[in-house]
Amino acid sequence: MNCEECGKRPATLHLTKIVNGEKTEYHICEHCASEKGDVFTGFHNFSINNLLSGLLKFDPMQKNGREPATSKPLRCETCGLTYAQFSKSGRFGCSDCYTFLGDRLDPLFRRIHGNTQHIGKVPERTGGQLKIRKELEQLKRALQHHVASEEFEKAAEMRDRIRALEQKIAKS
Repeated sequence: MNCEECGKRPATLHLTKIVNGEKTEYHICEHCASEKGDVFTGFHNFSINNLLSGLLKFDPMQKNGREPATSKPLRCETCGLTYAQFSKSGRFGCSDCYTFLGDRLDPLFRRIHGNTQHIGKVPERTGGQLKIRKELEQLKRALQHHVASEEFEKAAEMRDRIRALEQKIAKS
């Protein structure tokens, strides 16, 4: 699609404007957008990180996207990355950034992934033993819970399942 203004260059900026339910679309090149002024300025520095940050309300501890005046900016002691820099780039400077910025990352991870702890997946071909061991751990926790709440019939079922899995591990 060519630029609607000059008709010479390919349109790289596509803007949809909706006012009072009336939709207007503009398709123009960067050169014409810079000549046009205020209506189209600021779009050449568009970043998907900024879009996601805005949509997810990236930092609940900040007001209006700024650090609170009373708090000192969070900074990684190893690489010097600040939380503001991380929120703009979406990338960490080093592995220690998780430790120094951790308090602010938990709400973000919870929103995006639904949890703050990585559970992971195990490949079917190689993870047979690992899956059995994880199931064994879950059953042992359930057994302790049933014993603590004096549900002895359920605890006996858990015990039997644990023994069967342990035998399965011993055979392989």
